[in-house]
Amino acid sequence: MRTTYTDTTGGELVVEALGIEKSYGRTRVLSGVDVQLPRGSVLALLGPNGAGKTTMVRILSTLIRADAGRARVAGFDVVGEREQARRRISLTGQYAAVDELQTGEENLRMVARLRGLARDQARCRARELLERFDLVADGGRRVATYSGGMRRRLDLAMSLVTEPAVLFLDEPTTGLDPRSRQDMWLQVGELAQRGVSVFLTTQYLEEADRLADQILLLDQGRIVAQGTPAELKRRVAEQRLVLRLAGPDGFAEVAWALGDRALEAHRDELRIVAPTDGSAHQIRALLDEIDPGRAAITEFAVRDVTLDDVFLELTDV
Repeated sequence: MRTTYTDTTGGELVVEALGIEKSYGRTRVLSGVDVQLPRGSVLALLGPNGAGKTTMVRILSTLIRADAGRARVAGFDVVGEREQARRRISLTGQYAAVDELQTGEENLRMVARLRGLARDQARCRARELLERFDLVADGGRRVATYSGGMRRRLDLAMSLVTEPAVLFLDEPTTGLDPRSRQDMWLQVGELAQRGVSVFLTTQYLEEADRLADQILLLDQGRIVAQGTPAELKRRVAEQRLVLRLAGPDGFAEVAWALGDRALEAHRDELRIVAPTDGSAHQIRALLDEIDPGRAAITEFAVRDVTLDDVFLELTDV
């Protein structure tokens, strides 16, 4: 039986996981992970390599079973109601799952037929998706001739032959050039606007900042932080002060003066990064404190906090 859950704001949850645990032998991969994804939103799961991101996706998409905990997707238990859950999700993995010997249109028609569409319906749906993903001109070419970006767009289109309640994207832009990555971001944003709930894992923090309504930061199998991109940035600091040093001696002097306040110290680049509230008063006072002779620091700049800063500060990397 389909069960509807709501989040704290009253919205319907299409993914709810509580206390998920998973081990491989003696290696604990997930340790009591909770996830909530409201309908029509984008959730990004971030973390270092080996943090358990792909394992979590595989559990929620019914490919493997958790050792403990429970999870529902689109209202169905991923273990007890596996088939019902599967019919309401799509998964796009790290590598494009396409048949290179077929054309783009043939790939789409094949998937449509496997999903139960009649021959004419499959043909119409394939043409719709080729147009939506800007592949009309290349739909008659064998996929073996496609670029990496075209393959990823086709792979995503194949995931949407029957529009799912939840789309799992496991590092969907891995290996893409910047232009292809931007194209993929546009497509994901449009899907969310159409009401598709997106569960995204990525190593590109700019990608999460651009797309996600909520972010979960996973480290060593546990959620160490969660919130909107803006909330996570505020948790770390408002801004960053980037200092350029005159030489090795100046670098050593300023690094010693800052002590634990130095967030980054790159000796080879003669660059140190420290937190700041961005006010002239605070910056002036700090510069006078750490460089009283005004000879060690050659220049400084203030920049906003990024998710990279959040990632580095809150994970054990």
